[in-house]
Amino acid sequence: MYPGRNFPPRRQNRRENVNESIRAREVRAVFPDGTSEIMPTAQALRKAQELGLDLVLIAPTATPPVAKAIDYGHYQYEQKKKQHDAKKKQHVVQVKELKFRPNTDDHDYDFKMNHAIRFLGEGNRVKAVVQFRGREIAHADLGKKLLIRFAGDLAAHGTVEGQPRMEGRNAHILISPVKAAAKPVSEKPPKPSPPPSSPQS
Repeated sequence: MYPGRNFPPRRQNRRENVNESIRAREVRAVFPDGTSEIMPTAQALRKAQELGLDLVLIAPTATPPVAKAIDYGHYQYEQKKKQHDAKKKQHVVQVKELKFRPNTDDHDYDFKMNHAIRFLGEGNRVKAVVQFRGREIAHADLGKKLLIRFAGDLAAHGTVEGQPRMEGRNAHILISPVKAAAKPVSEKPPKPSPPPSSPQS
């Protein structure tokens, strides 16, 4: 005979904030006509069902908890829509890396600078990296000068975080986007004064 196996308890998909699952003995019940009243949960549930609605706990930590008579399906839809809209408004700041060589030509430099302007305009940070190979490390000062030039050319679009730093065989600098300044409210130009009237003879 095989020994019994201990399985973890199956999660019960219980909605503890809706109808009969509400555990509070009394609630502040809010109804569609705007009225609210503190009453036993069973009474509030009966009244909600008479209206063809669900009793949904919307403020469980209040004293007493607040429950609202609403259509639970519609309530869930509205909650998911709010979460979706809030997630769309969130912008995750990314660090976009651009790699250079100490002898990067002007065409490649301008190409990468345009990328940096776009990245900063999207609200992301830019990490410019100069990579040294072989004996190029002896001329690390050229890489730092390139990074300082790059940061200066982006001064209107980003703010430099510190000075160029060496990490192994690479030099890098970090640039954050400039926060858009509020535009001053333009004053209305004064109305032109009417021409002086000629004296009547």
